Amino acid sequence: MPEGPSVRKFHHLVSPFVGQQVVKTGGSSKKLCPTTLQSLWLQDTQVHGKKLFLRFDPDEEMGPPASNPLPEPLQKGAQEEEAVAPEPALGPNSQKTSDEPSQPTELDPHGLDVPESLWGESPATGAQRWLQVSFGLFGSVWVNEFSRAKKANKRGDWRDPVPRLVLHFGGGGFLAFYNCQMCWSPSPVVKPTCDILSEKFHRGQALEALGQAQPVCYTLLDQRYFSGLGNIIKNEALYRAGIHPLSRGSRLSASCLEALVDHVVQFSSDWLRGKFQGTPQHTQIYRKDQCPAGHQVLKEALGHPGGFQRLTWWCPQCQPQLPPEEPQQLQHP
Repeated sequence: MPEGPSVRKFHHLVSPFVGQQVVKTGGSSKKLCPTTLQSLWLQDTQVHGKKLFLRFDPDEEMGPPASNPLPEPLQKGAQEEEAVAPEPALGPNSQKTSDEPSQPTELDPHGLDVPESLWGESPATGAQRWLQVSFGLFGSVWVNEFSRAKKANKRGDWRDPVPRLVLHFGGGGFLAFYNCQMCWSPSPVVKPTCDILSEKFHRGQALEALGQAQPVCYTLLDQRYFSGLGNIIKNEALYRAGIHPLSRGSRLSASCLEALVDHVVQFSSDWLRGKFQGTPQHTQIYRKDQCPAGHQVLKEALGHPGGFQRLTWWCPQCQPQLPPEEPQQLQHP
């Protein structure tokens, strides 16, 4: 599924429609009937980790916006992107699809993903109605245009992707949501302290979680502590910190864990900044055959026994595995 930086870009694309009324709806969603959004006003939008939240009200009166601003270093880049650096090759108002095109769609069993059955198929009662959007593997948001087929399917048909939800607004534009799950809730159920791109991200909480006696590659994907972190960020942060994916956090030094959190935040922020500046994402280990030092890269599906297994790339020389006998200080770059 799209990781935190991509969902923040989706939030940026949706934000200009805040304050407008939905005048027409469409889409293939059966669980969420698109017509329930007819005539509602989009009053606010928030992003938390891998989830996008949209608030709809029955009238145009709205309180002060509560949407998450971009971290201050990225605000300038976002403004410049709107003016001079649109997403390459997809048109000025469109958004690329998923970050990880070869992995099966999955929700982290240790994350904050709440089954849709616990929410509702109709807008929540009360003045505020929040629509929670969770994106799948090829999830995306398109503005004022629809996604088009880039190649034929297995049957040889050139069929355009079908949007799950389409919202036409009174201002003349429209939004198209692809490959996502949607459900109504009274308000966003989130913890900004675990969002890796939030100014309220709690390093102490993250470090405590990483110090558990389990492989750090498991903990990094736990959305309770690293909301918005996905498989790409996991692989890149571990390589840049020089830590083997299966290293148990309880055996790593405090300085190694600090370095790992630093690389998580830095890579995520750089990735987001690149999205707004129109520069391609650069990875050092993810989907590579060799690391930057020229060593052969290993690849294996790793995850909790009986749980989701995620493809993991690592360099056995740059990310040595700790011996089982005695704890050692792992040297990181």
